[in-house]
Parts: sequence; C-alpha cells; structure tokens
Amino acid sequence: MKPKNSKSYVGLTLKGMLMGAADAVPGVSGGTIAFMTGIYEELIYSLKQCGISALQMLLKEGIKATWQHINGNFLLAVFGGILLSLLTVSRVVLYLLDNHPILLWSFFFGLILAAVWSLIRHIEKWNLSIIAIFITGAVSGYYITIMSPTSIESTPLIVFISGMIAICAMILPGISGSFILLLLGMYAPMLTAIKELQFFTLVIFATGCATGLISFSHVLSWMFKHHKTKTLALLGGFMLGSLNKVWPWKETIESIIDRHGKEVPLVQENISPIAFESLNSQPSYLWYAIFLSLFGMFLVILLEKIGSADNH
Repeated sequence: MKPKNSKSYVGLTLKGMLMGAADAVPGVSGGTIAFMTGIYEELIYSLKQCGISALQMLLKEGIKATWQHINGNFLLAVFGGILLSLLTVSRVVLYLLDNHPILLWSFFFGLILAAVWSLIRHIEKWNLSIIAIFITGAVSGYYITIMSPTSIESTPLIVFISGMIAICAMILPGISGSFILLLLGMYAPMLTAIKELQFFTLVIFATGCATGLISFSHVLSWMFKHHKTKTLALLGGFMLGSLNKVWPWKETIESIIDRHGKEVPLVQENISPIAFESLNSQPSYLWYAIFLSLFGMFLVILLEKIGSADNH
C-alpha cells in the first residue's frame, strides 16, 4: 500500500466519519461513501488481511509486523472516524431524519444517483453479460427495499447473526446495514442497546460484525481481483435499486408505536410530491429537494476528485 503522511490519515478519518454518518440512515450505505472517496478497495484488502494469517504472524513475528500486515494505521483512521461519527455526527443525521426527512432523503437521493454514475463509469466495456449483471443487481437492490420488516426475539444468537449480516451490507455500496437491521427487526433493539449501554448485547453484536466483516471481505477481495468489471456492474445495480428506499416523498401504509409512545413508520410507499401535499396537507418542499439533490451530486464529484488526488 502507498505510504501515507499525517495529512492523509486526517483525510481517512474524515472519510470514516462520512461513512459512519451514512450508515446511521436506514437506506444509505457507508460502502457507497468508501467507494466515492477512493478507499473502498484498500478497505476490503485491509480487512481481508485480518484473518488467520494475521493471527499466525502475531504469534511468529510480533505486533509490529502484524500491524503492518493488516494495514493497521489505515484501518485505525477509518474505523476511528466511523466510531467518532456514530457518537457525534450521526446524532445530527438522525435528528434530521426525524424532523426534516424530505430534505435529508433528497440529499441522499442525489448523492446515490451520482454515485451510480461514478461507479459504472469505471466499466470500460459493456456487453450483454455485464448488462445482465447490472440489471440483476438493480432488481435485487429494489427487492430488498420493498421487503416487509420482520419481528423476532433478540436472543444472543439472533444478535450475533444480525451483526454478521448487517456489517456485510454496510460494506456493500448500495445496501444499507441499518436498513437490513430494520428488516430483521433488530434496528430498534440495537439502538436501545447503544443508548442504554447494554454491554453484553453490544459485545455479541460486535463479535458478529467482526466475524462477518473478515469473512465477507475475502469474498469481495476475490471478486475485485478476478472479476472486477462484473463486480462493479453488480454493485452499481445494487445502488441503483436502492434509490427506491431513499425517494423523499412517502406514504406510510403501516406503523408501530415504540416504547416512547412515538409512531414509527414500518411499511411505506413512494408517492409524487403532489400526492404527498394532498395526502398530508403539508408542503412537499420540492424546490428545496431539487437543490439538495443537486448538492448531493456535486458532493459526489467533489469527493471523487479528493479520492483521486489522494491516490496519485
């Protein structure tokens, strides 16, 4: 890996913070941010290094060699940024999600739409096989967004498995780990565990995350190494399909009341801005939404330029 200076690590931490803020929103993937900022492949490679080979090296050659083997400084900067964001920035994102959902979703809609273009433009040659893979990814991503959430008991085994599945989704561009938790019926229990500092639950969840992260990174690393074009097409499709989830105007079909007595949407359908105004007797904020979508697109271009500059 390319040697980095202290300025580079500050940049990596900021990118990690962006990933953490995105992962806090059900429907937006931190993997999308990683890809846009040019750190995705290094992130997958570094995670892959954290397996059995790292443990063997630790026993034979010690901590310093192992730290270099897993690209430890890079991982520390990125995951430090994610953790910092989850403790700080994500609170702002969740506040906006509660109080200004249309504006937040509009921003992410533009961001993800531009990110799809940003990803698939790296595909040099399209053929029927690549197009089919792209469509498969889009249909799969769309289908995930329309699945109905389940309700299951949060036993230690379920918490562990949820961590494995959610973390795999978090590092896939276009598939939101927090949305997967929502589908599994584990989003609210995990938020409660974080707020109430339920250490036993959090440790089990973190163990599941670590297991899933290291295992799945091997799969992704192999895919990028041997089938990069097909992988880009599949991920681009996932991201395009996921746009269904971040459409700003929605009609709530089914909701639940949480333990604080607050109504939480469970099943929603996308509607037009005009229909939204008619149904809710509220403004659709259409022009604000368009502006924020365009701002999200602009941000993708800016992040790409920053990512390209860091990689040269």
